Amino acid sequence: MSQEKVAARPNVRFVLIGLMIAMMLAMLDNMIVSTALPRIALEFGGANHFTWIVTAYVLGTTVSTPIWGKLGDLYGRKGVFLTSVVLFLAGSALCGMAGSELLGGVDNGMVQLIAFRAVQGLGAGGLMVGVMASIGDLVPPRERGRYQGMIAGIMAIAMVAGPLVGGFITDNLSWRWAFYVNLPLGGVALLVLATTMRLPKYRTEHRIDWLGAVLLSVGITAIVLVTTWGGTQYPWRSPQILGLAALAVVALAAFGLVERRAVEPILPLGLFANRNFALISVIGFLLGFAMFGAMNFLPLYQQTVQGASATSSGLLLLPLMFGMLVVSLVVGRAITKTGRYRAFPIIGGVVMTAGMALLTRLDADTSKIESSLYLVVLGVGMGFLMQTTMLIAQNSVGQRDLGAASGAATFFRSIGGSFGLSLFGAIFAHRLADSPAGAAFGGGGAGEGRSMNLEALRQLPAQLREAVLGGLSGAISHVFVWAVFFTIAVPVLAWFIREVPLRSSNDVPPADATPEERAEVALGKAPAV
Repeated sequence: MSQEKVAARPNVRFVLIGLMIAMMLAMLDNMIVSTALPRIALEFGGANHFTWIVTAYVLGTTVSTPIWGKLGDLYGRKGVFLTSVVLFLAGSALCGMAGSELLGGVDNGMVQLIAFRAVQGLGAGGLMVGVMASIGDLVPPRERGRYQGMIAGIMAIAMVAGPLVGGFITDNLSWRWAFYVNLPLGGVALLVLATTMRLPKYRTEHRIDWLGAVLLSVGITAIVLVTTWGGTQYPWRSPQILGLAALAVVALAAFGLVERRAVEPILPLGLFANRNFALISVIGFLLGFAMFGAMNFLPLYQQTVQGASATSSGLLLLPLMFGMLVVSLVVGRAITKTGRYRAFPIIGGVVMTAGMALLTRLDADTSKIESSLYLVVLGVGMGFLMQTTMLIAQNSVGQRDLGAASGAATFFRSIGGSFGLSLFGAIFAHRLADSPAGAAFGGGGAGEGRSMNLEALRQLPAQLREAVLGGLSGAISHVFVWAVFFTIAVPVLAWFIREVPLRSSNDVPPADATPEERAEVALGKAPAV
C-alpha cells in the first residue's frame, strides 16, 4: 500500500485552541446533562426510562470510537474529525428540540430525546479519538507529552465545571440549554479547525471492513447493555442479561475471525502483538474501571453525608482537578524534555492506589478538609496516568495505525468505566441494602427504586439520621475498598512496559522501504520522503 505525505505541519498552538474546545464539548456534555435529568424526567413523565438518556449516549460513543479512528486513518483525519463535530452539533440541536411543538409535543419527547442522544453520542466518539489522533499527526511523540498534558487539564476542568454549569442552566434556564450551549462552542471549534488545521494527507487504497464494524458494534452494544441493565433493570442471572452476554461473546469472537482476514481491519489485532500496546490497553481498562466507576460515588457522598448542594459538590471536586491538572502539565513537560516515560505510569499507579485507599476511610464524621486532601492524592495519581497511557499507545504503533491505536486506547478506557460503574453500583446497592440506610434509600435490589429524598433525610430524628448516614457512607467507602483491588494491578502491569525511544518526527518512510528502514525512520534515525 503506497503512502505519500503531501501536507506540512501547521501552527500547532493555534490549532490546539480548536482541539481543546472540541474535547471540552465531549467531556462537558454528559456532566451538564446529568444535572438536568430530574427536570427532563419531570417534564416528559418518563422517570422509569430516563436513565436511557445517558445509556444511549454511552452506547453511541463506545460503538463509534474505534470506527472513527480507523476512518481517520483511511480517509484523512481532518475531514473525518470535522464530520464528527457536525454530527455532534446536529445531535445537540435535535436533543434541545425533543418534545417541542415543532416535533409533535411532549407525548413522544422521551423517545425522541433518547434517539437524538444516540446521534449525539456517535459524534462524541469522533471528537474524543479525533483530538488525540490529530495531536498525534501534528506533534512527534517526543513533544507530544506537553500538549497531551494540556488536554488532560481540559478533562479535569470539565469534570468539575460540568456539574456547576449544569446546575446553573437547570436552575436559571430551560433544560434545553444543556444541549443548546454546545452550538456556539462547537461553531467556534469548527471555524478554527476548518481554517487553520493542516494535517498530513496520505493517498491509500480504501477497503472499509464493514462486516467487522457491524460485529464490533453489536458486541459492544451487548456489553454496554449488560453492564447498564445487570443488577438494576434485570437480575444478573435473568434470560435477558445472559442472552446479551452470549450475544456479546459470539459477536466479538466472530469479529476476531473477520479481523484476521480483513485487508483494512477496523481494529488491527496485530497491534496487540506489541507488548507495550497490549499492556497499556489493559492498564487503560483498569484505569477506566476504577476511576470512572468509583468516582461517580463522590458527589453522592458529598451531597448526602456532607450535606453539599448539587452545585457546591462540584466545587468540592476542585482538589481532585488541581492535583490532576498540575501533575499532567509537569509530566508532559518532563516527557518532552527527557524523552522518557516508563516511570510515570508506575508512579501514577502507586499514588492512585494510595488515593483510593485513603477514600476507604470516608465515614459520616470525615471533614471536608480531610476528604479534599484524599482527593488531591487521587488527582495526582490520575495526572501521572491519564495522558501518559495515550502517549505510550500511540508511540507503540506506526503512523498509519495512529487513529486505530488512539481509538482502541479510548475504547478500552470507556469499556472499563462502563464495567466499573455497573460492578461498583451492584456492590454499593448490596452493601446499602444490609445497612440502616437500606430502607431509607430504596433497598438497592434489582429493579427497585433508588430515589433519595434529601429533604426527608434532613428531617429525620438526629439518632436515626446518624445511623442512616453511617450506613450510606459505609456503603460508599466499601466501593473504594473494591476499587483498590483493581488499581493495585496498574503499577504491577506498568512495571513490564519497555522504554521505547519516543520518535522525534512523524515522517513517512518511502513506499519501497524495507521493514528495517521503516523502523529507523520511525525513530528519527533515517531520512524520509
